[in-house]
Amino acid sequence: MNTKPYLSQAEVQTILAAARKEAQQNSWAVTIAVVDDGGHLLGLERLDNANTISAYIAPEKARTAALGKRESKVYEDVINNGRVSFLSVPVLQATLEGGVPVLVNGQCVGAVGVSGVQSNQDAQIAKAGIAALGL
Repeated sequence: MNTKPYLSQAEVQTILAAARKEAQQNSWAVTIAVVDDGGHLLGLERLDNANTISAYIAPEKARTAALGKRESKVYEDVINNGRVSFLSVPVLQATLEGGVPVLVNGQCVGAVGVSGVQSNQDAQIAKAGIAALGL
């Protein structure tokens, strides 16, 4: 039987803490979401003054990155480059930059999604959270 790595609650908390630190150092009010490889929510943190809609968008960005096993920006670029029919893909509801997969030896174990500031800044926060795992 095959085995696979997964995100423990300790690792989820490490990601959230590091992502929160990155956001707060930049005075960015965001929501941070961590999901497993199936896109199921493991942790969510909405910072003070974060827009309420960000609590819906961040988990969807994370889910998109986990299910696609790639950054959600890839899908945004596909759409922006003219393939608007990609918007009809089922399940992927946040095809915006800011969702980043957590990869262990090339295998996706989950993802981090951030929403609340510019998309590249959302991705910066997500990557800071993942970097704290020292993968």
